Order: sequence, then C-alpha cells, then structure tokens
Amino acid sequence: MNQKAFRSIDAMQVLLGEQLRQLRITQNMDQVTTAERAGISEKALRNLEAGRGSTVETMLRVLKALDALESLQSIVPAPSVSPLALLRHAKPRRRVRKSAAERGAQQTLRPDAP
Repeated sequence: MNQKAFRSIDAMQVLLGEQLRQLRITQNMDQVTTAERAGISEKALRNLEAGRGSTVETMLRVLKALDALESLQSIVPAPSVSPLALLRHAKPRRRVRKSAAERGAQQTLRPDAP
C-alpha cells in the first residue's frame, strides 16, 4: 500500500507547505512579494509554508499568485462517468437521496418523529 495514505493531517500540511515554498522559490519570488500578490499577510504565508494550518482561501490565493491553480485538478480530479453508469441512468445524477429503507430506519430510531 501507499505510505502516503498513512500520513497524519499535520504531516500532510507540512508536506503541502514545503511544496508551496519550493514552488515559490523555483519562481524566484520572496515571501513579501508572494503575500502581496496573493493579498494575504506575510504571517499567513509563513504559517501556510510551515504547515501550521491555514484556510483553503489562503492556499487558493497563494496558488493563484504562483500561477499554479491548474494543479488543483490533480488534488480533486473531475469525476468520470463509467459506461455502465450511462446505461443505468439516462441523466447524470445531481443529488443523492437516502433510500426508502434508510428513511424508514431513521424514523424508527426517532419514535417522536411524525
């Protein structure tokens, strides 16, 4: 199995921060310039690069400042439709609903529900 699958969230934040830092350095940008282009504080950038937690907005702003937004497609790839799913469903699904059995089971767990 892939060892990366067993990393903790903290370890993954540190790895992401290191990769963003390397990308910034590769583009020959300092932290001040990158933070200004991203519209964030220098401290927010330092925290992101150090893996000390950040917001998704901060990460997106930094990726945009580094012209690397297209890399998000590798993180969250677009779902592909299998040929079997096309045969089963005429239209692509837009939402997921609980089955009648699941709804019934949920109501039996809550006897006070109407």
